[in-house]
Amino acid sequence: MTLTADPPPPARQPPAYLTFASLTALGLPNATTTRHCPGVASFAEPISAANPVSPFNADAIRTLRVAGLDLTRVSYAKQVHGAEVARAPAGGGFAGAADILVTVERHTPLAIFTADCLAIVLYDPEVPALAAAHVGWRGTVRGVAQAAVAALGRLGARPERLYAAIAPSIGPCCYEVDEPVTSELARAYPGRWEAWVTPRQAGRVMLDLWTANEALLREAGVDPPRVENPRLCTACHLEMLYSYRRGHRGRLATLAALP
Repeated sequence: MTLTADPPPPARQPPAYLTFASLTALGLPNATTTRHCPGVASFAEPISAANPVSPFNADAIRTLRVAGLDLTRVSYAKQVHGAEVARAPAGGGFAGAADILVTVERHTPLAIFTADCLAIVLYDPEVPALAAAHVGWRGTVRGVAQAAVAALGRLGARPERLYAAIAPSIGPCCYEVDEPVTSELARAYPGRWEAWVTPRQAGRVMLDLWTANEALLREAGVDPPRVENPRLCTACHLEMLYSYRRGHRGRLATLAALP
């Protein structure tokens, strides 16, 4: 008798993008790219008014079309770690310098780029209205989550109707900070910011931007059960994600579009 081994199973291809289950269930096309998604710019030439070219090439357009996203109509901005809001241009394109994009245009994706910071998507299906925000520690201090909720309110959305999703970003397991971060948090949120940090050593703490922004969304009127946060740390999953703190130049793109 001759024993023959079964052939090994084919290697599983790493995903080109991830999706939020809650937003997909609502019929909202969405995706967060991984480092395996082709055609997303490495940001060797950052987006600016002088260089407003779309950071997605033909490969990305083909790949993300499967997720229901038409990147020929995508809107994007020069992200400046602030809390400015920009209305996405009709038909997509460069929206200027802003960290919050909003739209009521259907089939026009909003794109936020990160490599440790949070990307937050907010959606009111009844208007419908959509926002996407870039939030690091500076954006947390400057109230980007609250500003995004308020911006949607000006478009007719209601905080209690919003669904929110927080993309993969650096977690409290890996995000060690000191001055000036702690002093800025203390100035912006006196008596509250301590709940978002774990002491590490003299003058240094591990910062939990997930918990901080979940709390700020809740205070802005978003119902906590409507906030999806996979708590997927970019610095812990280098096989799939980019992390600025781990020396990566690449960026993840979080996208969503009104159906």
